Amino acid sequence: MVRNYTRKTDRGKVPDESFEKAYEAVKTKTMSLREAVVAFEIDKMTLFRFIRKKDESQGQTVTMGYTKRRKIFPDQLESQLEEYIIHSSKIYYGVTPQNIKVLAYELAMANRNIITLPDSWINHKMATKDWFSLFMKRHPRLSIREPEATSLSRATSFNKVNVDLFFDNLKSTLDKYKIEPKDIWNIDETGVQTVQRPNKIVAQKGVRQVGKATSAERGQTVTMVLAVSAIGHSVPPMLVFPRVFFKDHFIINGPPGCIGTSYPSGWITSESFLTFIKHFHGHVRSSKGNPCLLVLDNHESHLSIEVLNFCKENGIVMLSFPPHTSHRLQPLDRSVYGPFKRFYFASVDDWMVNNAGKTVTIYDIPGIVKMALPRAINPTNIISGFQATGIAPYNREVFTENDFLFSAVTDREMTSQDSTVKTSQAGTSNADGLHSKVNRTETTTAIPSTNKDVSVGVFTVSPQEIRPYPKARERKNIKKGRKSLKFAILTSTPVKERLEVEAKKRKLKW
Repeated sequence: MVRNYTRKTDRGKVPDESFEKAYEAVKTKTMSLREAVVAFEIDKMTLFRFIRKKDESQGQTVTMGYTKRRKIFPDQLESQLEEYIIHSSKIYYGVTPQNIKVLAYELAMANRNIITLPDSWINHKMATKDWFSLFMKRHPRLSIREPEATSLSRATSFNKVNVDLFFDNLKSTLDKYKIEPKDIWNIDETGVQTVQRPNKIVAQKGVRQVGKATSAERGQTVTMVLAVSAIGHSVPPMLVFPRVFFKDHFIINGPPGCIGTSYPSGWITSESFLTFIKHFHGHVRSSKGNPCLLVLDNHESHLSIEVLNFCKENGIVMLSFPPHTSHRLQPLDRSVYGPFKRFYFASVDDWMVNNAGKTVTIYDIPGIVKMALPRAINPTNIISGFQATGIAPYNREVFTENDFLFSAVTDREMTSQDSTVKTSQAGTSNADGLHSKVNRTETTTAIPSTNKDVSVGVFTVSPQEIRPYPKARERKNIKKGRKSLKFAILTSTPVKERLEVEAKKRKLKW
């Protein structure tokens, strides 16, 4: 069949009202048939056939022109299928085109009292490609997207309870220390690799494989630490090189004002983070009389006693995010590091062109970062990151109920008010009612079908009954390994004292 047919004429587009008016004019002898054809812009033979059908219909409705393409599913079931697909994507368990075609077949089989399946569906046990493409056109809210991989820890930890507690701590900190947006900062680390991810290129059409030169098959990683403020300012970054000893010439071509340190793995450590905090304080110039707020994740390198003591002595109030929520609450992750990685990989591509035959080393990274970083840390990007997370300006309602849908799949750390099951139409359900049995919906009007009329009061099976939404089992309470740190104001005296006790216990074990 033709997938993208474009009509060449306007035949069949005359409104039904024009036919009725022309019929009345001819029957009452107000106009002749020829005059009615001209007045209402209807083809002569078409109007003649309409008058004949009207006379033979004995009061029944008569239509002319092209009829609407017959569909497999009635409108109600298609709407339920659309809502099922959208809700599945919101809870991070989206369905693929193949899943949709199989689900459509199973849904049609379950509703065979109102649907007659084509032979191709029965033979292949799924819907056809043509049906899927037309289904997508009929529902413009749907599109095929490439999802972002999200771990279960991140998805389940980002729930309303944790987020509300974070905003409670943020509000109390802002009120206690009278902190303004210019004094709110965010610090985070990201890895910078010597092997880039190539950008798209223009090549010959029809060629199956198109290559792009990269620096190596496996490269090394340099950690970059960056701090930005809620009004768009930034502190020069620190680069952690995968070397035992740091040399000053490592950062000779780096961004102006940047500093460097080293660790054999290239990862951030407590000592290197303390170095950056001192570098950060040198630019911010905070004090106990003029404190600043530093929001950051609770990585182990951020929790050393030396770091907390230095921050408390110099007016740096540290507030940590809930565990596994930095992908939604950290401004750097939301609006800076994404653009930076794109600009960085593009800069590596340019470097490879200008240095053909050479490989990127860790000593070339500072110069490449110098080209890419200013394009990513512009004030617009930084400010939008703080706005998107609700940190500055303060907005605890920045996240809607849809943002917490995935946490309901496991029901972890949800309060009773969040688990209220709302009554909804079959095929749609609120987040916490995913595991509940869905009631079938009784239609009160006749449902249009492809092959036969459907009487009033027919029960239909919804997509959710065919394939229920995922529901995790109850988590077993097994305490194993290192105890996770809950989010808190790290520089507050009780939290700092508890961290000191834990640090002493670890030293005694060694």
